[in-house]
Amino acid sequence: MAFAELLEQVGSLGRFQIFQIVSLVIPIMCLTTHNLLENFTAAIPPHRCWVPLLDNASASALVARGLGPDALLRVSIPLDKHQKPESCRRFLHPQWQLLELNESAPNASGAGTEPCLDGWVYDRSDFTSTIVSKWDMVCDWQFLKPMAQSIYMAGIMTGAVICGPVSDRFGRRLVLSWCYLQMAISGTCCAAVPNFSLYCCLRFLSAFAVAGIMMNTGTLLMEWTKTQARARVMTINALGFSFGQALLSGIAYAIRDWCILQLAVSLPFFLFFLWLAESARWLIITGKMDRGLHELKKVARMNGKKDIRDTLTIEVRSGAGPMSWTSFPVRAAAWGPHRSRGRLSPQVCLGFTFYGLALDLQSLLSDIFLVQVLFGAIDMPNKMGAFFAMNRLGRRLTQAGSLILAGLCILANTMVPQELQTLRTTLAVLGIGFVGSAFTCLVVYCSELFPTVLRMTAVGGGQTTARLGSILGPLVRLLGQFNPLLPLIIYGAVPVVSGLAALLLPETLNLPLPDTIQDKKKEDDDVIVLPSRMEAS
Repeated sequence: MAFAELLEQVGSLGRFQIFQIVSLVIPIMCLTTHNLLENFTAAIPPHRCWVPLLDNASASALVARGLGPDALLRVSIPLDKHQKPESCRRFLHPQWQLLELNESAPNASGAGTEPCLDGWVYDRSDFTSTIVSKWDMVCDWQFLKPMAQSIYMAGIMTGAVICGPVSDRFGRRLVLSWCYLQMAISGTCCAAVPNFSLYCCLRFLSAFAVAGIMMNTGTLLMEWTKTQARARVMTINALGFSFGQALLSGIAYAIRDWCILQLAVSLPFFLFFLWLAESARWLIITGKMDRGLHELKKVARMNGKKDIRDTLTIEVRSGAGPMSWTSFPVRAAAWGPHRSRGRLSPQVCLGFTFYGLALDLQSLLSDIFLVQVLFGAIDMPNKMGAFFAMNRLGRRLTQAGSLILAGLCILANTMVPQELQTLRTTLAVLGIGFVGSAFTCLVVYCSELFPTVLRMTAVGGGQTTARLGSILGPLVRLLGQFNPLLPLIIYGAVPVVSGLAALLLPETLNLPLPDTIQDKKKEDDDVIVLPSRMEAS
């Protein structure tokens, strides 16, 4: 008997599945806050050079003589091309003559300046503390912020490489529980680090756990759900990411200190590994019949189908014995990389474009709390739209359409002047929303494209390619120093090209979830053979 039939008998969408969805999606909401946390913990506050006239004991004496802070700032810090105080330069000597000039007089362009040799003073009106102000990641050191973000993405990529095969070997539950615990410990310790290097190491470990959580959550939801409900369940999982974006904005608005914010989003993970169910599909297919039967009986009991436990024992042992399953993982090499390489390519551009834009909210609008809420708000209807499109148009067209629309919205922003901030923000939010639609489709699509015996390995490969893109995404922003439009052009062109490439992928709408390599080969052969048969008829 196929596992799908066993799942129908014990209940494929009952109380157990509802409880599982809630218990797995809540951690996903908290996980999303870590992915985008550095929008707030690494926010760059307005800053200027430390100068003696303003920032030591002599300043109070000068104020007492009638010289206010604005006047002292004027003689100590040069103005930039926008007539605002420079963030990274100061005068070598106070330019007292500037106090006697009227507004029409020229600026002290000939006066000598120097870098901020004594450090910086930060505006703490929005954030009392960030890692930028803690470790002075500004001016010549501003590259440290995108470097920290790329190290985090490298952690997710490494976690995807390792957690995928390990989950296929030792099970989904063990890896997921370990990743919850690792996320809790590394995230909590991250709030107390004394230096930037240790901070990056702990963020790397947190990101490693993020990969395991994302992959195993989606796989468990897929493997415990019937075919007709897979897209619905995975859309709920994707909506967890959207709610997480809005949740992060609310938490960050209430907590303006980066250490406390880091603790607030990390401590809940100590609670999440208390209850988890292993995938019975994976247990049976890998020959662990007794444990698989035990899990199925628990599901039957929770779903109110206690009367089938005796027949369930006979059916499992007679229809799905180890001899019919265990030979397939050994032949995994037959499912060569040439069969999967093209199926993973859209993930590269999704990670590249999403994190390139979503981790630089300050460039879109001054109110980053509002932008974060908008990203989460537009994500929800877009993902619901992706759900209906997947069931009507199919996975392939939904995937391709979402990618192309995302790229076009981002490219359109290159033609909008900087002064039209509302329009620029609207196009960016729409672009991120369509990227979210593509993510929703991709989670379902990738799980349907690969058999159970290799599903976590394949999902891990997909996460690896996605994180390769997300590592490069923040670094591409550095190209803005040469041309401000260059990052947007790259962010927009990549999803358009990837969307066109996605049209070459096979369709999986209403096909059963493949369990073995043989199932998947037969499915792919049917896709190729059926059109020729139709032409012959």
